[in-house]
Amino acid sequence: MAEFDPEKFEDKYANYFPELQQAYKNAFNRMNDRYDSELVHAIDQQVLNESEPFYDGNGEFRVELPDNPYDRVTGVLVEEERFEEILEIHIEEIERELERVFEFD
Repeated sequence: MAEFDPEKFEDKYANYFPELQQAYKNAFNRMNDRYDSELVHAIDQQVLNESEPFYDGNGEFRVELPDNPYDRVTGVLVEEERFEEILEIHIEEIERELERVFEFD
């Protein structure tokens, strides 16, 4: 992989699409192994598909979610508190994977 360039990350889908896909896939696989696969799949397909990763500097990333993530999930019965907990863990996994894929860890 070429050296990470924060300015290129502003157009991340043109410059870093394979790396982004890999980070999200790695996080999904880890979550799917540890938690309810139906819920993890629903979060991945109905919430995280509309998320946006950002580079904050100093090797740190953050993931912004679409509005009302709990309301987006259909086909899975889950209490909002449990949903929020799993979603938060999933986002942390993605952020760690972004740091790993872009060789900041």
